[in-house]
Amino acid sequence: MVGFSYALVPIYRAICDITGINVLALQDEFKKNNSSTIKNTQIDTGRTITIDFDSNDISNHKAVWYFKPAQSSIKVHPGELITIQYQLKNLQNRSIVGQAIPSYLPARATNYFNKLECFCFKQQTLQPNEVKTFPVVFTISPNISKDIKSITLSYTFFEVKGIL
Repeated sequence: MVGFSYALVPIYRAICDITGINVLALQDEFKKNNSSTIKNTQIDTGRTITIDFDSNDISNHKAVWYFKPAQSSIKVHPGELITIQYQLKNLQNRSIVGQAIPSYLPARATNYFNKLECFCFKQQTLQPNEVKTFPVVFTISPNISKDIKSITLSYTFFEVKGIL
């Protein structure tokens, strides 16, 4: 019985290879033929676009918060997955709720700037003197016009009144 149970595994694999019904056999074949990592073929390495990051706030000229990108610019290839950080600090001795609204220059780049994760998707609550770092994960579509060499991503952060 023990010998028979060991013989079942190669028999099972042979039958599955012949009939093509076993996903595991296909995965084994894939692993043999693709020993290196899979590369994203959507990245246009022949082009580079400079992305500038900016931040503004609507706080009636009072120091309500500190809001800045971790870096002022980066160079990216269209199709490349990028993560950058924005830092927000509540400078008040009270809780605040705020919302960030993005804008893009040139405006025609808007449809090609694809954010997958962004703090601007929802309102943010910060406790007194709390500091938060927010990621922005994005790609620039490879279909973007070839004459666009630079994009500015600017966020305006404003306090949402009457939430708390």
